[in-house]
Amino acid sequence: MDADATIEMRTMRKVTWRLLPFLMLCYLLAFIDRANVGMASLQMNADLGLSSRVFGFGASLFFVAYFLMEVPSNLMLQKVGARYWIARIMVTWGLVSAAMAFVWDAPSFYVMRFLLGAAEAGFFPGVVLYLTYWMPPRYRGRTLALFAVAIPLSSFVGSPLSGLLLSMNGLVGLRGWQWLFICEGVPTVLLGLTCLKVLTDRPADAAWLTDAERAWLTNALAPAAGQKPMVNGSIWQLARTPAFWAMVIACSGASAAGSVLGVWQPQLLKSFGLTDLQTGLVNSVPYGIAALAMVLWGRHSDATDERRWHTALPLLLIAVGAIGTFALTGLLPTLLLLTFVLAGAYCFKGPFWSMASSWLSTGTAAAGIAAINATSNLIGGGLMVNVYGVVHDATGSYVLALLPLAGLTVASAVAVVLVGRAAAETSKSKAPAF
Repeated sequence: MDADATIEMRTMRKVTWRLLPFLMLCYLLAFIDRANVGMASLQMNADLGLSSRVFGFGASLFFVAYFLMEVPSNLMLQKVGARYWIARIMVTWGLVSAAMAFVWDAPSFYVMRFLLGAAEAGFFPGVVLYLTYWMPPRYRGRTLALFAVAIPLSSFVGSPLSGLLLSMNGLVGLRGWQWLFICEGVPTVLLGLTCLKVLTDRPADAAWLTDAERAWLTNALAPAAGQKPMVNGSIWQLARTPAFWAMVIACSGASAAGSVLGVWQPQLLKSFGLTDLQTGLVNSVPYGIAALAMVLWGRHSDATDERRWHTALPLLLIAVGAIGTFALTGLLPTLLLLTFVLAGAYCFKGPFWSMASSWLSTGTAAAGIAAINATSNLIGGGLMVNVYGVVHDATGSYVLALLPLAGLTVASAVAVVLVGRAAAETSKSKAPAF
């Protein structure tokens, strides 16, 4: 092995083990705090008198606040540094999540879900941006997939945990769903304070790397000669770029799948006659499989250096799973099809964000990554979570409510293919072809 290869291997091993496990743990708690409302609803909705429509609307307000605050949050991260800003995000969202235990009616539920979205806004795109400061392009597919594996793991771990916390019902006068919010919110605050010790803003500040390792990493992160980004300009210029909206539509399908099932899947599974604890255990199965699938898919995308079809095919898998639930009945077939949906939603993330970050210029990345994520979450999370609640209220069918998701993901897959083809043409010419 030559000297450069030795330095590369040593440097990337240090960077990966220093940053990735900690950031994965942070994101694990973020998604537990975001999605635990689905498990809490098994008790909370009856206590507070929330209908499916009201619960869906309240749950979706998270994404409205997320949309409004995400770009400003990412710009602040770029300005003050990831170390302080990610710590701020985690402490505030942990406090708000724990305070969810004290909502008492629909309006207070609405307010707290909105505040939770405002508090968490910027964490995911902030970490994606942060990892571009540390991970050379050829490492990003597997790295982003490993980071994002915290999403399905949060439900794999959080669902059984939430089921157990619901069983604390009545302890010191609190309901099980109140204990769920408190016990899952407080650890986030403590982990947020730990960010100040663990994170380093840029490679130049990393005292835990040698001079040779810092030099190699800085050179590896430099743009390749002749590389030209597909999207450039301010946030207002981005909003007028067709390629930006194609990326938003592409991301919306995966966002909708994860958000809709995160909020509604526990109720769908419980409709088969399961107890709260059984629901938590069964709900974790698709997430465990999706976590393994997304790591393998991200590694394959890096190994083949292919992003477009590694992004489009998972979206089509979501559509197959959503349509299949309409055709098949029974707990086991439904569980298998929900696994298709979640595997598609999470396999999408590593290849897509690696691809999207390479299409954005350095000056555009902070606003661009945040804007894509925020807008797709508003459409996929805010809108589609509401659509699911409205269709379920109108039809009484959890399965029929999944059909709009299938249509959105097909459109998302088409957008990926089109924008990927345009990017390939752009790299061959001076003027953008899309």
